[in-house]
Amino acid sequence: MMKAGEDDRLIRRETETERRIAAFVAPVLDELGFRLVRIKVSGRDGATVQIMAERPDGTMTIEGCSQIGRALSPVFDVEDPLPGGYNLEVSSPGMDRPLVRLDDFHAALGAEVKIEMTELIDGRRRFRGVLESADETAVSLRIAVDGAPAEPVELPVAMIAEAKLVITDEVLREAMSD
Repeated sequence: MMKAGEDDRLIRRETETERRIAAFVAPVLDELGFRLVRIKVSGRDGATVQIMAERPDGTMTIEGCSQIGRALSPVFDVEDPLPGGYNLEVSSPGMDRPLVRLDDFHAALGAEVKIEMTELIDGRRRFRGVLESADETAVSLRIAVDGAPAEPVELPVAMIAEAKLVITDEVLREAMSD
């Protein structure tokens, strides 16, 4: 069972600055009833800090983003994580959401996903296929080769740099029905 504020993300491709920000952002989000999906600092001199968050059920509203922004603004003023000015941006994971927790992978079983590895696996770093299974150590993708189904490819979780859903017609239909 997770303790309040404990980070259960399996996939984290964060710089040292992003990890420092995550350390003070995650407890604030937890207190508000949200969980951290990703921190991303981009632009020259860290011009934008993106906080991607969601409720534990995977939902997010515009009001939720506003609530998080209002709560984090004074925390960022105190922590002052970046030199110079920056913009704080709060967003939802969106339809092509990053898969960062085991329950994200479980929810995406049967869906098409893209996975980028930190190292080459069978001469490749990028994989796209249907997510067959996932546990704490590996995910399995079924990758079609020239239109013919192939054997599943096992990818070690520890080597996944980034994983996300692919926006397909099915994903769009599901999003429209919500």
